[in-house]
Amino acid sequence: MPGLELDLITNTTKSDSNTTPDRSAILRRGLRLEYLSVGWNLVEGGIAIGAGLVAASVALIGFGVDSFVESASASVIVWRIISENRNKMKPDKILSIEKQAQKLVAISLLIFGLFLLFESISSLAAREQPDVSQIGMILAVLSICVMWWIARSIRQVGKQLHSHAIEADATQTLACWWMSISLLIGLGLNATFGWWWADPLAGIVISILMLREARNAWNGQDCCNL
Repeated sequence: MPGLELDLITNTTKSDSNTTPDRSAILRRGLRLEYLSVGWNLVEGGIAIGAGLVAASVALIGFGVDSFVESASASVIVWRIISENRNKMKPDKILSIEKQAQKLVAISLLIFGLFLLFESISSLAAREQPDVSQIGMILAVLSICVMWWIARSIRQVGKQLHSHAIEADATQTLACWWMSISLLIGLGLNATFGWWWADPLAGIVISILMLREARNAWNGQDCCNL
């Protein structure tokens, strides 16, 4: 990633009076956002998996697993930010940690995507009809409201730091937002019309999206725009 390396060198070699305070402030904001992301997703994941098991909803269970994967991804970015902020590292060291963090984010996306794809196809083939889950629908609405803001805020930090790893994490958060919409549609169609297949179909669509984002994150590509 030559462009990333050049940006890192440029940012780090400017005068400390002009750049160091700004970058440190951005790092602190990024850290707060990632802590928020970890906390929110742990709570969300626990509720979603519990509600999914009760309702036999593969989409809800998959949504909960995604929340835990998102927490793991955010934890990787916490490590990346703390490593730079505490050690005041040189550009080449920042770049090395950046690449490691980005690979770990990609792996977490891949694991979740494959898991959800398998579970969704299995549920569709078995014609498993989930029960109505009002808790799941309320959770999806809350997630739609929260995850959009978190994704945009994290992506802004990633752009300011010229960090593809942080931007990839924002992409995963945005994918979680899309999944919240898909989850709400699937649960809503099942509750309103009894369309049981809407639940696993929503899972398949999101799993394909996640696998694509895993590939892009691994290759260091900018996955999507917010």
